[in-house]
Amino acid sequence: MAVVATIRNRQTIVSTTPAAEGKGVVVGQTLQDGFATYPNLITYPHDEVADRTFLACLRRRSENYSPCCTDDQRSGLVLNIAGCAHLFGGESEMMDLIVQDFAAFNLTAQCAIADTVGAAWALARFAEVPDAPTVSKAVADLEARATRVRSPGRRRAFWRQPANASARPCLQRQARIAPPGSAREAIGSLPLSALRIDARPVNDMARLGLKRIDDLIALPRQSVTRRFGFEALQRLDQALGIEPEPINPAPAVPHFAVRMTFPDPIGLEDDIMAGLNRLLPPLCKKLRSSDMGARRVRLELHRADNTRQSIEVGFARPVCTEEQIRSILKLKFKDINPGFGIDVLRLLAVSVEPATSTRHQGHLDALHGAMAQEASGNGLPDLIGRIGTRVGLDAVTRFHPTDSNIPEKTAAALGAAWSEAHERWPRPATVRPPFLFKPEHVHANVRPAPPRQFCWRRREFVRCHATGPERIIAEWWLDDPNWQTGTRDYWRVETLCGERLWLFYAYGTDRVGPGWYCHGRFA
Repeated sequence: MAVVATIRNRQTIVSTTPAAEGKGVVVGQTLQDGFATYPNLITYPHDEVADRTFLACLRRRSENYSPCCTDDQRSGLVLNIAGCAHLFGGESEMMDLIVQDFAAFNLTAQCAIADTVGAAWALARFAEVPDAPTVSKAVADLEARATRVRSPGRRRAFWRQPANASARPCLQRQARIAPPGSAREAIGSLPLSALRIDARPVNDMARLGLKRIDDLIALPRQSVTRRFGFEALQRLDQALGIEPEPINPAPAVPHFAVRMTFPDPIGLEDDIMAGLNRLLPPLCKKLRSSDMGARRVRLELHRADNTRQSIEVGFARPVCTEEQIRSILKLKFKDINPGFGIDVLRLLAVSVEPATSTRHQGHLDALHGAMAQEASGNGLPDLIGRIGTRVGLDAVTRFHPTDSNIPEKTAAALGAAWSEAHERWPRPATVRPPFLFKPEHVHANVRPAPPRQFCWRRREFVRCHATGPERIIAEWWLDDPNWQTGTRDYWRVETLCGERLWLFYAYGTDRVGPGWYCHGRFA
């Protein structure tokens, strides 16, 4: 199997399995070359978003070992375990624990410990393990890794080995653990690819006989920069600790949730409401402190029989006040089944958005906006939220004008909870009927002039007045099946019986012939 991504408009293999490598498929090949090497190759498209999400989950898992942890697609997981290793019995024991933890998820972690990020990166991918199965670089890049950084000059923590330490794998961990201050000796024999530089400078160095990192260290710095660029020297300094490479831990994701545990189970609606009233103030305080508002709120009820029930409501706009959340949640209380009693109440904001989405304005504009908001009030959003709680927010819609002259497309139905009301509708060039329906055939003389007599819906009509025409042409860039009749001339026709109809004459196309149709009716 291989994973394929589009790189520079070419289908390129970015990851392979050991079985595919055994058939000759390597990372960097084009998809055509991969199929030429092994015709039965199974390929999957590369999902970069899923990779980042999965790596973020592994990073959160790795926070069990160090609070300073970061992740990226190139470096994998980087942990700063300075001051943390002694909590797990030492660095070797900590590495074994990380490997075993990842093995529980069917992942092979290529771990290394060094003073710098660059040295740990190199040891994790290129250090040879004696008497152990060889893992290729492609497989190492495919699988998750856990690397760790230690700051120079740290005090090393010693720990007596436990009684069963001999049963643990020690060859791999000792080969990838660099003692403090020995980064140069640890990575000196590794290839130049271990410095995290591009393949082109590595190839240029190989032509000159430079294959190991020690070969590059022995050269004058000015000549290295002049021949191979600044990146090679910068990566070398970062790996040796000459140039700092700090770890920026990923910020914690804000979590808006509160909970309450009861000493005895509750079951009455008044008791649940009393608990909700105590949970709402801290939740709203968290939302306001972050300038966020809740769009969906869930109330979880943990029963005494180890089961759980939850009620979830949505809002037409971000809210962060207690009364608005309480009034909407109260409408769902009739669905609560306490069972044998409720032990825990948990209230959380499932979906949050910025509470203020207005742009910066001048003093006069801000004053006018505040006056308009005060005059309008919040009645409509609250009404939409109440109706949406009963029938669903997606069922509450409002119309918005669109930029189209086609009668059926002058307005679009949008979700009222996810859109703002349009302030001013554009005035059409001509009068349009308030009632539109699908065009219906009219029996009349086939000619462009308005018919004197015609039959529509099995009724005979006599024209007394006609206004028009208004020519509307179909949108040629769209294949609309409703406009197969070609160009239309619309007329406002008033009949002797009082009916005011909106008729059009279709000039026809190769598919449909010309004729008269009724498209709407005036009040």
